[in-house]
Amino acid sequence: MQWVPFLLYVFVSSFTPGPNNILSLTYASRYGYRKTLGFILGVMTGTAIISIGSSYLNLLLVHLLPKMELGMRLLGALYMLYLAIKIMRNHSKATVQSEEKANFFLSGLILQFINPKVIIYAITTISTFIIPVYHSNASLLLFSLFLGFVGFLSTSSWAIFGALFQNLISKYQRAFQIGMGLLLLYSAISIVFPV
Repeated sequence: MQWVPFLLYVFVSSFTPGPNNILSLTYASRYGYRKTLGFILGVMTGTAIISIGSSYLNLLLVHLLPKMELGMRLLGALYMLYLAIKIMRNHSKATVQSEEKANFFLSGLILQFINPKVIIYAITTISTFIIPVYHSNASLLLFSLFLGFVGFLSTSSWAIFGALFQNLISKYQRAFQIGMGLLLLYSAISIVFPV
């Protein structure tokens, strides 16, 4: 196995801005790292499940992906548009309190199943680096758990950044909300219209 290209691809793909990382940063800046941990664990679990599914259904998914890709992109982009609008609008105290009761784990988990970046990432990683070399159930499971763990590391690092700069972000909350919303909107547009 080509370990250096594999690790470079995994870490660059995971740590670059995308819906998971942007939402993790936003939630942590608003609620702190501890409350965001549920979302991060949901992202990790969803990424591992997607990776396991990709491992066992890789050939089927590769054949279906061209047919499913546009629908996945549109669904993912619509969800990201919804999230961007939600982030950019002003939050009243009642809205923030109701969001604090939201199930962040479930939100992070569900996001992975409509996040084209994670689905394509899992398919690409598994089909390019893992399946050509490893075939055993144990190795496929371990690599899937590793990809989930890297998802934990990336969203966690973005959340730590959000929590560390919570005071600064809250001071410029409106500009931050608009900036994060626009980044999410850019992610949605780049998914529908890839370069």
